[in-house]
Amino acid sequence: MTDRLEEELAHITRAVEDLHEMVVGQGKRLDVMERRVEMLMKRAAESESDNTGGVVLGDERPPHY
Repeated sequence: MTDRLEEELAHITRAVEDLHEMVVGQGKRLDVMERRVEMLMKRAAESESDNTGGVVLGDERPPHY
């Protein structure tokens, strides 16, 4: 009985460690994406303030139409 419990505990411990590694990795990727979104938002704001037309999004028509 003790051996079975120790084996199950080892499997659970490994599963928790694997999940921890996944969460840490996702957190790092999320940090990178947040920085990129912030950079893109700054670029968009700069483009709007420059009145250069910026990027056409979706169904928007360019200003020359």
